[in-house]
Amino acid sequence: MISFPFFGSCHAQNNDRKRIDLDETQLAYAEAGNDFAFRFLKQIDSCESGDWFVSPVSLQYLLGLVLDGADGETADEICRTLGYPAGQSEAVDAYCRKMLTELPNLDKLTQLKLANAIFFNNKMEIKVPYKKRVEKFYDAAVESLDFYQKQKSLKVINGWCSKQTNGLIPSVLEDVSPDMFAYLLNALYFKGTWMYPFNKKYTRERTFTLESGEKKEIKMMEKERKFGYGEDEICQRVTLPYGNGSYSMIVLLPKKGYTVADVIASYNGENWNEIRTRMGYRSPVNVWLPPFESKYHIKLNDILCDMGMPRSFGPKADFKPMSNDALWLSFVQQDAVIKVDEEGTEAAAVSSAGMLGATAVAEPPRVIDFHCDHPFLYLITENSTGTILFAGKFTGN
Repeated sequence: MISFPFFGSCHAQNNDRKRIDLDETQLAYAEAGNDFAFRFLKQIDSCESGDWFVSPVSLQYLLGLVLDGADGETADEICRTLGYPAGQSEAVDAYCRKMLTELPNLDKLTQLKLANAIFFNNKMEIKVPYKKRVEKFYDAAVESLDFYQKQKSLKVINGWCSKQTNGLIPSVLEDVSPDMFAYLLNALYFKGTWMYPFNKKYTRERTFTLESGEKKEIKMMEKERKFGYGEDEICQRVTLPYGNGSYSMIVLLPKKGYTVADVIASYNGENWNEIRTRMGYRSPVNVWLPPFESKYHIKLNDILCDMGMPRSFGPKADFKPMSNDALWLSFVQQDAVIKVDEEGTEAAAVSSAGMLGATAVAEPPRVIDFHCDHPFLYLITENSTGTILFAGKFTGN
């Protein structure tokens, strides 16, 4: 059970729904970010048969830290992977700074925290302009550690992850290598109460159909009221708002004959923005949604190479703005956790990257019924920009 603090009337006052106002360039970045999100989800779903849960935004912020330290074709590949025009890293930084500043302040009933950090090897040198840049635009904590003192370094790095995720993700590293130049991290934490909580007395066992066709009994919450709703030939969509409505969970339920993979393939940054804004409150929607918890870890080297940035993972990488040492990415990974129950949602993700130094040997790249009684996709979004903070697949396994 998720434990939520009590918010009295003083918290409810002056908590109107807010929006993030973006200029034309920033709106294009937001759309590119969601397009990246759906391309990323397609890659994840293609290699996973069970439940998964990730944060596209957390990965985008981690790659933003990497991009600021990149140059030449390496930087261009990262930009193309993210969907941004090459050579616009300063504008990208300004957009990331705006979202970093405004996302946590949209709803007094929702906790959202974005944090960035770079822990670098004190036997190597990080360039001052890069350090100042990530501190300015990403509020990044930049700290030197002695990687030969492995346990001490692990305690600092994993302790940072635990603190930034309120203990949901207590660690992301099992070892620290003296060959590493730095470990780059982004942490995203979210805790929201439903605007319309589910009543526990209506939670009961219902039949869920697995992707294999097998049926099993699982707990389902139930709520009937007017929710934002839309559908097409592939899926039904319902919006479940949190707090003052600045954030929502959007559940996408495949129709008969379609799968979660079909749903993901049907969206990109452009049509997603159009579709989500057309979800109206026409009729009461009878929602069944399972309470669930999910933990997920994935190494992203191969996925990011396939998405367009292979140069970053080998000796041809150009990270001279970060350090005079020859650098390339050893690994990029993500750890994520979500808990959903009758009261709301708590979720966290940590995206991490290891940057190899010059002496290292690189690893190879590696009443409309809306009844969630079969596998479905779910997204946690910021509503004014449509930014996809988290995304997951529930299979019932």
